[in-house]
Amino acid sequence: QVQLVESGGGLVQPGGSLRLSCAASGLTFSSYAMSWYRQAPGKERELVATITSVSGRTTYANSVKGRFAISRDDAKKTVYLEMNSLKPEDTAVYICNAFFGWARHDYWGQGTQVTVSS
Repeated sequence: QVQLVESGGGLVQPGGSLRLSCAASGLTFSSYAMSWYRQAPGKERELVATITSVSGRTTYANSVKGRFAISRDDAKKTVYLEMNSLKPEDTAVYICNAFFGWARHDYWGQGTQVTVSS
């Protein structure tokens, strides 16, 4: 019943930008911390960015600080990831995560492919 559906991925040139979206359903979205992870072939899944449920505090991996921005719209039950100045090493499947620590709920989307290539 809980679903996280990512969209917005695609092919972009180095230095370009993309905006990813993750639409949630079947959960009380405002109660969840939302995160974006990414996983490239042969590499471990990496936490890219997180935005908390109450305060809206954001954290970023060092590799994306200053380039990516995470935001959320609780009315739309959607979390976004604005990606700028993209690099080839940003190429990965980007996966949306919803976490509710009080109930230990942890949900994952299917992912959306981002390819940065010239």
